[in-house]
Amino acid sequence: MTEQASPASWLSRKQSRVVVIGDALIDEIREEGVSREFVGGAGLNVAIGLSKLGTDTTLLAMVGNDADGEKIRAALERYDVQLIASPGRDGTSRAVSSRISGEPVYTFNEAAKRRRIRFADEERTAIQGAAAVVVSCFPFDDQAQLDGLADSITASGAPLLIDPNPRRGMLNDRAAFVRNFERLAARSRLVKIGEDDADLLYGEPVERSSTRMLAAGAAAVLTTLGSRGASLATRDGITVAAPIARLPEPIIDTMGAGDATLASIANSLTTAGTPDDATGWKAIVTRAMEAAATTCRHEGGQLRLPTTIEHG
Repeated sequence: MTEQASPASWLSRKQSRVVVIGDALIDEIREEGVSREFVGGAGLNVAIGLSKLGTDTTLLAMVGNDADGEKIRAALERYDVQLIASPGRDGTSRAVSSRISGEPVYTFNEAAKRRRIRFADEERTAIQGAAAVVVSCFPFDDQAQLDGLADSITASGAPLLIDPNPRRGMLNDRAAFVRNFERLAARSRLVKIGEDDADLLYGEPVERSSTRMLAAGAAAVLTTLGSRGASLATRDGITVAAPIARLPEPIIDTMGAGDATLASIANSLTTAGTPDDATGWKAIVTRAMEAAATTCRHEGGQLRLPTTIEHG
C-alpha cells in the first residue's frame, strides 16, 4: 500500500470535503411500551456532525428505496450532507434498541446484517477528491468490501480515520473483522476505540488495545472511556487525557456520544491540521468531550453543540 499524505498536507489538498463511509439506518427505540424512531447509524451521525461543524461532507452508505430510506435521504439533505447510496437489496437497515441502565441494546434487521457498500466509479471519485476519509461501523468481516475500501483509499492517499464500532448483531466473523480492521488501522492517521470495542474484538482492556494499534502503525489512537472521558496517545510519544465535560442538564441518552466525539476530532484535524504537541491534542480531545457530553443531553444520536460548560 502507498503511504498516507503527511499531516502537513491535510490543508493543501485541492478539495476540503471529507468522505464518511459507514452505516445509515433507522433507530427504533422501545422503552416502557413506547416506540420512537430516529434517523441514525454511526456513519450517518458522524457525517451530520461534521456538517454541523462546518465541514463539507459526503456519506457513502447503503440506503434502500423504501420509506425508511426516504427518511434518511431527507435528514441528510436537511443537514447538507451529500449521499452516495449503495442499493439496499433487503431495504434499509433498522436497529431496534431497548435500554438497560440507560445503555442501548440492539437487534438488527436482515438489511443491517447484510449491508453492503459498493466502490464503483462514483464512490472512488469521491474518495479520490477527499481531504480525509472517516470510516465508522464498516463491515470489516466482508473481504470483498474491505478490499474495495482499501484499494480506493490507497489510490486516493487521503488521511484515514477509523472507528471499528463493531455491533454484536452485525458481526458475522470476528476473526476476519479483527484482521481487516487491523490492516487499515496500521495505516491510519487516527484510530478511535472504546471499551466495548476492545472487549468485543479482543477481550482485553481498551488501554491494551490502544497499545496494540500504535504498535501496528497507527499514528494516533483515541481511547474513549465513557463517563471517564477519553485519552489519546501518538506514535511519537504524546499522551493526553480529558474528562467528559460537566453540564448542568441531565443525561438523556448516551447513543451517539462516540459519533459526536469522532466528528469533532475529524473536524478539528481537517480544519487546523495535526497538532505537533500535547497542548494542541489536549484542546482537540477536550472539545470532543464537550460535544459528546452535550449530545448525551438529547434524544437521538446526532451531534449537539455545547452552550454552557463547567470545567474543573
